[in-house]
Amino acid sequence: MKNSPPDMPPAPLPYLPSYEKLEDDEAQTAQELAETMLHISQTVAQDEGRALRSVHAKAHGILRGTLQVLPLPPTLAQGLFAQAATYPVVLRFSTTPGDMLEDAISTPRGVAIKVLQVQGERLDPEDGLQEQDFLMVNAPVFGVPNAKKFLSGLKVVAATTDRAPRAKKLLSMALRGVEAVIEKAGSESRLLKTMGGHPATHPLSETYFSQVPQLHGLYMAKYSLVPVAPQLIGLKEVRLELADQPDALREAVTSFCAYQEGVWELRAQLCVDIQRMPIEDASVLWSEELSPYVPIARLTMPAQTAWDATQAPSADEKLSFSPWRGLAAHRPIGSIMRVRRMAYATSSAFRQRFNEIKG
Repeated sequence: MKNSPPDMPPAPLPYLPSYEKLEDDEAQTAQELAETMLHISQTVAQDEGRALRSVHAKAHGILRGTLQVLPLPPTLAQGLFAQAATYPVVLRFSTTPGDMLEDAISTPRGVAIKVLQVQGERLDPEDGLQEQDFLMVNAPVFGVPNAKKFLSGLKVVAATTDRAPRAKKLLSMALRGVEAVIEKAGSESRLLKTMGGHPATHPLSETYFSQVPQLHGLYMAKYSLVPVAPQLIGLKEVRLELADQPDALREAVTSFCAYQEGVWELRAQLCVDIQRMPIEDASVLWSEELSPYVPIARLTMPAQTAWDATQAPSADEKLSFSPWRGLAAHRPIGSIMRVRRMAYATSSAFRQRFNEIKG
């Protein structure tokens, strides 16, 4: 009796325009989202005297290194990753709020990746850039399903920007305690983490996710950034002391990077089932059993100064990131990504204009 052949993994689905469905009044949602993000920036600018990002305002390190694209099979060898090559890259580690909070108010971590010297057809042919941006946070799924829910949540954030920082610190301490109990029981709460109850983890130890899909050439994918160097993996057991160190995360990143190299894998998860891996519901976790994340590039950061207090703030101010800056082959898809286009452009334009006036 012959042995039956092993099950073949599902083939990735080619993108079809019909997979994307505009929400009712999506243009209005996009406009309101841009206005809400602008309100956050304006509120913080009045307090700080400088305009900051509407989200992910506080940087904890800016690193430079290289992205090495791996030899890949045809379904993964798409867009930026079409052939093995090495690119310069900039990483910016951050936390999510749009105001400059002390790290004792512990919120989710983020990383923005900017790949430089990228050739190919661009989403915006007039931007004159050769960059591909990827924006990620340390949770695999987005907290809400669609653009309208995204706007509702951001309005709540806008209403609490620059409100009662001491109360936020006390609440964050309490929420971290509750979250620790939940995690000991083998679970977690995305809501508690977002509200300030994020565990005091080291930013370099985290796995980061794009959460929402983009084109991957002919296909659709989500991306993740995973630490693979043993010294980074070892940081997963570290819990930082946040209470009396307003910039504890920055200090931790700077301390590590001063003497040690960091190595991560950039991975892609291709969509193989549009029902179980939807484009228009960002709150659905794409099953890794159905379609695992696969390494597509290796990101290496040599030892360096991650934050120089005399130069880094100026360098950070000049940097900007957007999911809509890059190649047409990696166009963002789904309602949350679509409404981000205007919002990020509006926020960036205000930041540049305000800071130029202030000198």
